[in-house]
Amino acid sequence: MTKKAVVLLSGGLDSTTCLALARRDGFEPVCLSIAYGQRHHVELERARAVATAMGVKDHRVVSVELRAIGGSALTDALEVPKHDDVSQVKAEIPVTYVPARNTVFLGLALGLAEVVGATDLYIGVNAVDYSGYPDCRPEFIRAFEALANVATKAGVEGARFTVHAPLSGMTKAGIIRAGLSVGVDYALTHSCYDPAADGAACGRCDSCLLRKKGFADAGVADPTRYVR
Repeated sequence: MTKKAVVLLSGGLDSTTCLALARRDGFEPVCLSIAYGQRHHVELERARAVATAMGVKDHRVVSVELRAIGGSALTDALEVPKHDDVSQVKAEIPVTYVPARNTVFLGLALGLAEVVGATDLYIGVNAVDYSGYPDCRPEFIRAFEALANVATKAGVEGARFTVHAPLSGMTKAGIIRAGLSVGVDYALTHSCYDPAADGAACGRCDSCLLRKKGFADAGVADPTRYVR
């Protein structure tokens, strides 16, 4: 019997690669996408398309209204920073950081894992080519894994939860190469923080610039549809 793993799926480049790697690792993926009031809600449409293309049998969408908290350009009336070149992306934590987002997301994934009988969780965080988010660091993943094993019925009864972050030490180019090696169609994915009404990527936010650089460094054509 194939073991299940809960995979957080945003419809972005990283989470889609993570889903493909979970399947490669022999897991039956149970995908969880979160509608949290993000301005780039088109990513949820892409998550559904990715899940369908990869033959995911169980894909759930949960709504958590983080706009009620705000504090981020993705969930509040704050401007998404734009740049002309990836070298202008600053090292400090940007205004696109959503307070405690990955803690909330992994908490929901952990609850789903208990329900479906899974002890493996996959999250597509990256600690190399990323925007400096504190909840993308290996320290956070290790801390949440420890929490999972003391905060759940399954954990206290002897199950051991593992939080997989297979992209953590990879560059964006490395992630793209890994995804292509397992058949990921990146044309289905979405990364832009501030897309146009028709879903076209802005091409100038941190996420777009890091995505562009990843494809360029990987020597692969970028299939993204950008605003002209």
